[in-house]
Amino acid sequence: MTTEIPFNKVAIIGVGLIGGSIAMALRSKGLCGHITGIGRTIENLVTAKKLGVVDSFTQELEDGVKDADLVIVALPVKKTPEVIKRIGAYLKPGAIVTDVGSVKAAIIEAVEPALPQGVHFVGAHPIAGGEQSGVAAASAGLFQGHKCVITPTESTDKAALAAVKKIWQEAGAQVVMMDAEIHDWILASTSHLPHIIIYNLVNAVGDTANRRADLMTYSAGGFKDSTRIASSSPEMWSEICGMNKGNIVDAIEGFQKRLETVKKFIQAGDLSSLTREFAKAKGFRDSLAPKQPALHKSHDHKPHEGPCNHDHHK
Repeated sequence: MTTEIPFNKVAIIGVGLIGGSIAMALRSKGLCGHITGIGRTIENLVTAKKLGVVDSFTQELEDGVKDADLVIVALPVKKTPEVIKRIGAYLKPGAIVTDVGSVKAAIIEAVEPALPQGVHFVGAHPIAGGEQSGVAAASAGLFQGHKCVITPTESTDKAALAAVKKIWQEAGAQVVMMDAEIHDWILASTSHLPHIIIYNLVNAVGDTANRRADLMTYSAGGFKDSTRIASSSPEMWSEICGMNKGNIVDAIEGFQKRLETVKKFIQAGDLSSLTREFAKAKGFRDSLAPKQPALHKSHDHKPHEGPCNHDHHK
């Protein structure tokens, strides 16, 4: 290699799907030397080593981050600030710390004042994931074509910001710079609220199914497709709700008003207003679909069928 490796030592705290995938992406692009995996579960760390995702591993935070040029914290959002605060004193000057959490403002507020002078934090959120979890599902291509939001502040070190941006660009992500408060407001509506709605939809149907045992026999594939995110970690999503509660409560209240309006239209038998509401939603949803290139007519071509799955839980 003709150029110097940007990160001689990388520490990954939380070697699961996201942590493992970014480790693999860094290695595949030649951006790192030694990768140390840090976690609580020894079996997962052994698997990560066997798969070549990490070069070494430890269950001790302080040992793992010692001499690291880059520390990536891929933990649930509630644990992220406390872990970063804990490792601060063990990091060398010039070390870069970044995270992958879907809530940004609360993490930045807790972390930035706590890190020692010369250690730089850059908040990030790759909007990618998978239905499978754990390091065995990790892939260097996981972030390809997905957005990664980076949330710098006025005090963010410019060189550290450029380095984190390069990591995600090299991993194939489309990097977007955004204020942390705006990020949290957007994610409350586009990710956090949908999860809450789906959890409650599944519970509502489940409660009915308990009374009428034959109900699920007649559920179409669409129900399973549209509710698959209810299989996400309950602990993780309760923590997200706790850390972004203001934005999420606002989003819930907005949704409640709209649901109440639709309920009134149904009660009144106002089908024209219902049609208008549904058409509005259809128009907005259709505008989100990627533009398909024009195709020559062919007997082999079939239109796309089934739901689009472009969200980050694919």
